[in-house]
Formats: sequence, structure tokens, C-alpha cells
Amino acid sequence: MLATFVATVFLSAALLFLIQPMFARMVLPLLGGSPSVWNTAMVFFQAVLLAGYGYVHFSIRRFGVRRQALIHLVLLVVPLAVLPIALPRGWVPPADRSPVLWLLLVLTVSVGLPFFAVSTTGPLLQKWFAWTRHRTASDPYFLYAASNLGSMMGLLAYPFLLETSLRLPDQSRLWTIGYGLLVAIASACAIAVWRTGGPPAEAGPARSDRGVRITALRRLRWVGLALAPSSLMLGVTTHLSSDIAAIPLLWVVPLAIYLLTFSLAFAGRPLLPRALVLRALPLLMLPLAVVLATGVQVVWLMIPLHLLVQFVATLACHRELADDRPNTDHLTEFYLWIAVGGVLGGAFNALIAPTVFTSVLEYPLVLVLIALLAPPIRPPLLGRRPRVLDIVLPTALAVGTAALALGARWRGQPLAHGGMVLLGAGLVFPLMGFSRRPLRFGLGLAVLVLVLPALASNHLGVVHAERSFFGVHRVLRDPSKHLHRLMHGTTVHGIQSLDPDRRHEPLGYYHLKSPMGQVFEALHARLAGGRVGVVGLGAGTLAAYGQAGQHWTFYEIDPSVERIARDPRWFTYLRDCRASERVVLGDARLSLAKAGEPRHDLLVLDAYSSDAIPIHLLTREALRLYLDRLAPHGVLAFHISNRYFDLAPVVAHLAADAGLVARIRDDILSARKLDKVAIPSRYVVMARTAEDLGALGSDPRWVQIRPDPDVSLWTDNFASPLEVLRWREGMQAQAARPVVATSEPDRD
Repeated sequence: MLATFVATVFLSAALLFLIQPMFARMVLPLLGGSPSVWNTAMVFFQAVLLAGYGYVHFSIRRFGVRRQALIHLVLLVVPLAVLPIALPRGWVPPADRSPVLWLLLVLTVSVGLPFFAVSTTGPLLQKWFAWTRHRTASDPYFLYAASNLGSMMGLLAYPFLLETSLRLPDQSRLWTIGYGLLVAIASACAIAVWRTGGPPAEAGPARSDRGVRITALRRLRWVGLALAPSSLMLGVTTHLSSDIAAIPLLWVVPLAIYLLTFSLAFAGRPLLPRALVLRALPLLMLPLAVVLATGVQVVWLMIPLHLLVQFVATLACHRELADDRPNTDHLTEFYLWIAVGGVLGGAFNALIAPTVFTSVLEYPLVLVLIALLAPPIRPPLLGRRPRVLDIVLPTALAVGTAALALGARWRGQPLAHGGMVLLGAGLVFPLMGFSRRPLRFGLGLAVLVLVLPALASNHLGVVHAERSFFGVHRVLRDPSKHLHRLMHGTTVHGIQSLDPDRRHEPLGYYHLKSPMGQVFEALHARLAGGRVGVVGLGAGTLAAYGQAGQHWTFYEIDPSVERIARDPRWFTYLRDCRASERVVLGDARLSLAKAGEPRHDLLVLDAYSSDAIPIHLLTREALRLYLDRLAPHGVLAFHISNRYFDLAPVVAHLAADAGLVARIRDDILSARKLDKVAIPSRYVVMARTAEDLGALGSDPRWVQIRPDPDVSLWTDNFASPLEVLRWREGMQAQAARPVVATSEPDRD
């Protein structure tokens, strides 16, 4: 019986974490913009999980365990009618308004019922198991460890196994088989519940608080201890993938840590002593706080530090939850409040923070919250004086820090980067003395991660920061080179000189000697009076190549990018463009598919940013759409520069499949011979015939590209980024430089 219950919760959790990325991949070709799709889907999944936990709690209270078991078997059978999972036919997202509500409705119709049924299994089977007469039934929380282990296995299985070997329809059928198996073994668990006469009358170890009233303060603490790790997981993911290194699949690691700590916390025998975890927490948080406050980060050292702090902090919170678990009478309510905390943490990071903050401020905020929630290492000193000092000492620290920073500014010598590092390191010593008092330490930590950065000078040279649903965009002024850069995380999205003599010159990846510069030079005569389309706006640098009489269309998914590109305080490429230009907002595939879109003589695909390759823009179906929007003798240009992925074989397969002529040029050597405002780039050009490529077809710098037999043809139903991953080269490129404002990151 024990093996059956463990297998059931393990399988249900694995199915839960398989369906989420699988359906996100299904809907991607319709919406694109993977951050918005994934964030909206995550909010939906967390909300349905909360609804599932609510159903378990209230149905058991209303019907009792035995009758509820029968009801639940009916609920498990009903989703079989809507499987296998697929997008509803004929559903097209709206073109004139936000697709968020449409996506939520699609999720509800397509996966809502199966996901709801699976999401109820974890807490429900623990309650069922507590009803049996098994010798461990009095404390069934160890099943939660098995559940989170199954979640982690499902999470890792999708990108490394399913996505690399199965098409989306096959993935859906496999999930259906797994769901059918879940119904079968869950039925066996229900039979075990019916065959038993109920739990034994004697109280076991976990029933010592039977009859104790659950207070509102205790419930609020459960919510806080669940909210903090949920927010921390998303904060670490956002910070690492945007501000440290755009490493592929990096989002998997924080989520796996989150699930692993649940398993460790609720396991029968804790792997790490509670006292060790609590003592390690401030020792690890303080150096991380200095790093966050000062902004100096070395990739190979910082990534392990962020993940280690997440592991210890999340384990500390989950251990407190496990230690404070109630008896089985309140089991379902306990999980309901945990789900509430998870939803609130996810909503804060995914929905609230992008609209309120201009940086990833939610990350240091949740570190402060965890410090406040952590229990004291030793029994706290009672009395009025210690409590007063918990407020007075951090306040004095904040005043002293402000005095130093503002004093330096008044003297005309604002804190430079080195001064910030020294001041941040100096704050570590008093904070170590605060570490045994959670309130004192949490407020002191806030001085370090919130007050110090706000008071210090803008040492990174940021003159503008704006955050949208798609990330944080910063405009950096580099006085030494007299130019502006548009940054998205660690990725340069445009450079413009502030020198009037060079203001109209395209820089960065698009300099005059770059592959893109050569494309415009070779096609100059053909493009006279023609149409140019560009997928991805950035700072609008390519507009510098526009000529009078031409018609340019930029396709950009993020309205913030257009606002920055059109603001003459930062960039003037669009304003100074000699051609007629317009910007079409929305996902490129949806925009290009509109009937009114013109045919282009040159279509440039330049929408590759961060580690989230826009897979839906590199599929067979996408290429067919590009060709449909291309003039009879038009040319496609793919910008495929990337630290971590070799996209050349992918594009080569697309060209061969469509019967197109393709050439590739790598700009690394020529860019290094120019000044430092030229960034190396890699381009592939395609056309229906070699003659359509003009001079590019015979230029020895443009080499013919052929498909790699070890790489698959990407379609909307199958694409495996792991096939073209070059992990070692990407990490070497990242480790070669710290992330600072004056660096020139390689193209993502």
C-alpha cells in the first residue's frame, strides 16, 4: 500500500511539471514572446493549483474521506474526454489588444481540467493515507517529499528527454498514457481507503497538537514562509538570466532547487541540521548583498553564490514549514495556505514587479523578507531594551551610510565604484553582529541592499531604465567613448555615437564593414525605392542604412523598446532615417501574417536576445511565412550571433528544406581590426536563386552553408535547442569578462 501511494504522488507530480512547458511550446507559434507566454501560463498554473488545493480542503470537510474518494475518482475520469491535450482549432489571438485574456481562456479550455485533476493529488493522497491504518499514517507528510521529487524529475525530463526526442503530438499522447496510469493507481489508493475502517484511535507523533486551534498568525506565517521561496526562485532566475549570464536552460536550476528543498525539508530524516542551515544563512547572504549593492560580478563565481544562497534560504523556509506542520486534521488547510503563498509570490514577481520597478528590485526585497522570517539561532533576549535596539541600531546604520554617501556627493566627489565596494564591505561587520536577531538583521540587510544603492552615485552610467513584461532595458552613457548603449540584461541592443560627425553611422553589430553593411552595399541598387522589413527594433540602428524613397517596417514585440528608440535624448536613428519608416508592435509572426503587410525586397530577422531563442521564428512554418512576405527576387538575412547556440545548422536545414540558396559570413576577425564600437556578428543570407543574392553569391567571404545530419529540422511541433548547444564556448566567453558598463558583451 505504501508503495502504491508513493508511486501515485510521484507520477502526479511528474505529470504536473511535464504539462507546463509542453503546452507553452504548443502555444508559442501563435503568440511568440516566450517570456510573456511563460509568465502568463505560470500565473494560470499557480492559480489552478490553488483551486485544486481548495477543492481538496473543502470537499473533505464537507463529505469526509471515504465519500470524497468516490467523488474524486469521478473527477479523475472526466478529463479523459478532453485528452490528448491540443490547441483548440480555429482559435486565433486578437491582433488589436493584449492577448493575455485570450491565452488564459485557451489554457482553461485546453489544459484546465486535466491540470486541475492532477494538481489535487499531492495533498489529497496524504489525507487518504492518514485515514489508513498504516504504521506511518499518523505523519503522512513524507509523501510531500516524494511529490516534489517527482516534480523535479518531470521538470528535468522535459528539456533533456521529451523535447529532444518527441514531436509535440507524441508528447501529448505520452502524457495521456501517463494520466491513464495515474487514474488506475489512484483508484487502487481509493480502494485502500474504502477497505480500512479509518485511522487508529491512538495519537501518533504528528497528532500531538490535536485539538489545538490554528491561529490567524500561524496561518499568516505559513503564507509568508511559502511566499518568500516562490518569489526568491523567480528573482534568482530573472537576475541570473538577464544581469549575469544568458545561459540556456538556466531557469531549470532555480526551480529544481526549489523543488529539491521541499523534498529535503519534508523527508523523514533531515539531511542538514536546522542549526547549521540557520547559521549558514547570514554568512552567505551578506556577501551576496554586497554583490547586489555594488554591481560587480564575476560569472564563474557569482552564479554558484546566487544558487547557494537560494538553496540555503529556501531550505530554511521550507524546514520551518515542515517543523510547523499541523496534525492530519489540518493537513489540507496547511497545503491550502502554502498554495496561497506560492501564488502571491509568483504574482508579485510576474505581474506586479515589472509594472512597479525599473530593475529586478524584487530580488533584494525578498532576501530582506527571508531574513525577517528566519527564526533566531538562539532563544531571543526578552525585554524592552533588545526590542528597541532592533529598530534603533539599523536606523543608526542607515543614517551613517546616508551621511557618508551624501557627504561625498556634497564635496563634489560622489562615491565611485571602489568607494561603494569599500562601504558595502564595511557594513558587513556590524551586520554580522545583528545576525542573531531576525528583525535587527533584516532591517540592517535592507540598508545594504536598498539604501546604499539608492544613495550611491550612478557608477554604471545608467541614464535611463525602463522595465516591461519582456525585461529591463537600460540606456548607458559611456563618457570615454562618447556614446550611448541600449542594454537588455548583458546584451547590447544598439550603440550610437554622441559625436555629431558619427551620429548617423551604424555601430555595434551593424557597422559599415559588418556582414549587414555588406548586404546593404551589395543590394543598394535593387533596394532603391524598395521595401525593407526588420524583425527586432533595438535602438533602430539599421535605420541608418535607409535611403530616400525606401519604405522600412520594423516589427517589435516590446513597446518599451520603441519608446526608447524614438526618444532623441537616447537615440536618433529612427528620427534621422532618410527612408519612410514605421514600427509595427506585436509578435513578428502574427504581424507578418496580416493580409495587409507588404512584400519586402529585404527581410532581416534580428530578434535573438538573452537565452530564450525565439524558436517559433526559426521553424519550417515561420520560413514559409517569410517567403510569402518576400518579393519574387527578395533576400532573407538572419542574424544568428549567439554565445551559447550554433544556429547555423538550424538555418541551413531550413534553407535546404525550402530549396533556397544560403550563404554565411562570420565577422569576428574583421570586427577586431576596427575600433571598439564594432561588435563581431554572424549572418546567413537566403534567396530563391544565387542570382537573387547579387554580389554576395560570388563573394568569398560568404561561404555556402550545408545542413548538419546531427541536427534536426525545426518545426512548430519539434525543436530541440540542446542539439545546437555549445556550453563550453559560451561559459568561456562569459568568464572572460566581468559584467560592467564599459564591457562589450558578445551577441546573445
